[in-house]
Amino acid sequence: MRHIRSLEQWELLSYIGKWLLIACAAAVLAGTASAFFLIALEWATSTREIHAWLIGLLPLAGFAVGWAYDRLGKPVEAGNNLIIDEIHDPRKIIPRRMVPLVFLGTVASHLFGASVGREGTAVQMGGALADRLTHVFRLRPEDRRVLLMVGMSSGFAAVFGTPLAGALFGLEVLAIGRMRYDALFPCVMAAIVADRVCLAWGVHHTVYIVDQVPTLNWIAGASVIVAGMIFGGAGLLFASVTHKVGGWMKQWIRYAPLRPFLGGAVIAISVFLLHTQRYIGLGIPTIVEAFQHPLAHWDFAGKFAYTVASLASGFKGGEVTPLFYIGATLGNALAPWLHLPVAMLAGLGFAAVFAGAANVPLACTVMAIELFGPSIAPFAVIACVVSYMFSGHAGIYRAQRLGHAKHVRHLPEDMRLAEVKAYRRRLRRSSIADGADQ
Repeated sequence: MRHIRSLEQWELLSYIGKWLLIACAAAVLAGTASAFFLIALEWATSTREIHAWLIGLLPLAGFAVGWAYDRLGKPVEAGNNLIIDEIHDPRKIIPRRMVPLVFLGTVASHLFGASVGREGTAVQMGGALADRLTHVFRLRPEDRRVLLMVGMSSGFAAVFGTPLAGALFGLEVLAIGRMRYDALFPCVMAAIVADRVCLAWGVHHTVYIVDQVPTLNWIAGASVIVAGMIFGGAGLLFASVTHKVGGWMKQWIRYAPLRPFLGGAVIAISVFLLHTQRYIGLGIPTIVEAFQHPLAHWDFAGKFAYTVASLASGFKGGEVTPLFYIGATLGNALAPWLHLPVAMLAGLGFAAVFAGAANVPLACTVMAIELFGPSIAPFAVIACVVSYMFSGHAGIYRAQRLGHAKHVRHLPEDMRLAEVKAYRRRLRRSSIADGADQ
């Protein structure tokens, strides 16, 4: 009996039982929250499309959301970055107010016409709700890290209907070049259960059809590499411009509620004057179109501009679905030039732009396989990995850490992405000073 208790597998049974219970509890919370969130978004989108005049109220909606966060939401304003920071350096339980604030803020953004996504909201709700279980199960700080990863995986999996990609997202998004395999089992189980729970509430996810995938040869492979470089550049540009414009607005507009008010005014006026309704909201119909026939070559640029304006000015939501839109329409525009099927390149752009912007190539490769079928796998892995490499050490999540640098050796481990630019600037100044001394 003593020998049995000393076996590693006996301890493993205890570990599996513990995390199966915790992961399922977190997944039920995240899956349920995501289901109601998706139902609310569907209502908001259909209501705005029926009553187009609601777009004119976007500045007031932006002010209201900004005021709510300024008064009540400062501890949770960092959103996904707060959860990532808490996983790396646990300090205190994420305030439960994050859930209603980001839920209502995102629904308001979509109801009145901001160009934002839904992943950020689902991940934040998943993380915040999972964190409520820390005291219930009396978890240690190290276990709390895993629990927060479970919440992120659950939210991502439920909102997109991609359980395997959701599990990998929670593991991969924390640090570039490093994954925590001790959290693999909890994240996988939570992602699968959260997806099932969301479906059980009657939610249906969009179906994307890639009906033609060519044989992989050196010509097709070279074309996909070129496309991956362009997708990575788009992800890098999106992250850099969004952070830069957001920083500029914080610098010049000190009163926080005024930022989304002014940003909302610019968006609403431009929509009415330029008739650019296709670039606001989630844009799912346009994404579906990108898989069916050629679109205007500038559609990706239009969505890019409206999303940067929305996120940088402070509207709540997420970046991922707009990145799907940008990637799918960019791939659609590149297809004739690269002599690849429109639907396939739209699918590759859909996944690879996000892979570059968020530094999650494995999650995006698996997501492409889950959404578009296994035949796209070799092309998806090439596009996502090249995009990831080409986007450099930047990204939409500034709290992401450097586990291992992508292709350079002079960046220290565990540095936040937000600090990379300043570090490189100091390094260049030091090199110039050393050269002058010599």
